[in-house]
Amino acid sequence: MPSSKSPGQAVPTGADLARPGSVRLDHVTHRYGRGSEEVTAVGPIDLNVSPGEFLVLVGASGCGKSTLLRLIAGFEQPTHGSVQVSGTEPRPGEAAGVVFQQPRLFPWRTVQGNVDLALRYAGVDRDRRPQRRAELLRRVGLEDAGKRRTWEISGGQQQRVAIARALAAENPLFLLDEPFAALDALTRERLQEDVRRVTAQSGRTTVFVTHSADEAVFLGSRIVVLTKRPGTVALDLPITLPRGDVDAEELRNSGEFAELRARVSHAVKDAAAA
Repeated sequence: MPSSKSPGQAVPTGADLARPGSVRLDHVTHRYGRGSEEVTAVGPIDLNVSPGEFLVLVGASGCGKSTLLRLIAGFEQPTHGSVQVSGTEPRPGEAAGVVFQQPRLFPWRTVQGNVDLALRYAGVDRDRRPQRRAELLRRVGLEDAGKRRTWEISGGQQQRVAIARALAAENPLFLLDEPFAALDALTRERLQEDVRRVTAQSGRTTVFVTHSADEAVFLGSRIVVLTKRPGTVALDLPITLPRGDVDAEELRNSGEFAELRARVSHAVKDAAAA
């Protein structure tokens, strides 16, 4: 069975694993169904994510990427093993801000109304909400769209609202489940750049699910490739590309980017065929 630890990966200490934004999966297995219908979706997996890291989970359809994300979010409980976020068992709605494949906005509310609702559920004082809302909309480039209905804006803008809403709760973990899968290539690239910038500014730990080797290399500070079901770790790869204020086009066209993309792509294909 492939190892879940890469040779050069530093092993976090106990103190690291209790810090805000840390994630620990300890010998996690998750199954669906019962009896003859039982299916093992993932595991066993041991995986540690350090605070501030941008981890991308990549692999073929059905390998358990989204299952792992739901376990980290606290939406599901592992069949065996344990999941900890910031040193404790994750609780749904509290462990992380989550962005799904579809924006899941409230169409009867305006853009700012959707963000205001998220701020209310996050426990932000009423007096602070207008300033916090303005900060979030500015961060995702929607400062001029606050009064528009969600059905009046594009799909890419709707995902920006979903990102702003997920950032409303000031928790240290940000989870994204293939949020750009339904978008056109140009919009997807622009939103990738936005997520890269927003997560760098916020310093939040981020776990991002994708099928795309290109997207994984552009976004991640670390990439984990999963085998086919049941998903285990086939490759755990640190990404050394610059993460500051860089030219996105120049980065995508660099030789190092191409080499990393090819390595991840080959690993995904090999893992799916194994």
